[in-house]
Amino acid sequence: MSWRVVLLAALASTACACNDAPGRPAADSAVIAPDEVVDFAVLYATNCAGCHGASGAGGAAIGLADPVYLAIADDATIRRVTANGVPGTAMPAFAQSAGGLLTEKQIDVVVNGMRTRWAKPNAIADADVPPYAAASGNTARGADVYTRYCSSCHGADGRGGQRASSVVDGAYLALVSDQGLRTTVIVGRPDMGAPDWRGNVPGKPMSAEDVSDVVTWLAAQRPRLQHAGDSLVVGGLR
Repeated sequence: MSWRVVLLAALASTACACNDAPGRPAADSAVIAPDEVVDFAVLYATNCAGCHGASGAGGAAIGLADPVYLAIADDATIRRVTANGVPGTAMPAFAQSAGGLLTEKQIDVVVNGMRTRWAKPNAIADADVPPYAAASGNTARGADVYTRYCSSCHGADGRGGQRASSVVDGAYLALVSDQGLRTTVIVGRPDMGAPDWRGNVPGKPMSAEDVSDVVTWLAAQRPRLQHAGDSLVVGGLR
């Protein structure tokens, strides 16, 4: 037997051993390109869970698995916010067309997945729910609404109480939109023990006007942003 035959036999034996090595991908396995992933669990965990919590339970941002939120926000609204983000806040744009990483199809998967898994059509069937979006309210009335519905937890001046933190903190208000404030007032933060618009005062749910007024009052506490030379002044703090 020539040395060439011996060498070829050895190489063949090595190749067979490598094909059977533990951890080697199966012959029919394939790597899926990021923009071809259409599994809701994967897309949510990768893009949403960091802020909205695992399984939509809430985190730095509201829980998306909240039936009340899904009852007041329609698919078009959720899709628009997911695709385009909310400028000036911590909510980024996820659509490729807006500089994000998700395709239109993937955004549809996220929106439809939230709706089919977490929505409960009868969550507010018998409730007089304030609308998701509305015109601005009255700041003076909003101060009274805050006192009646919010001060018992957030303190008389909104700077925090024994049961909840400040809602007039400049850093918080600078990163949340008026609509974000409104959504939180209506939906609450169940993950933090904060009730929705029906539970702040037992037996006295907030009216649509109450919600608009207190959101306007909260927005009025937002620090003004202005440039001073090359430095950005936020509420007077450089």
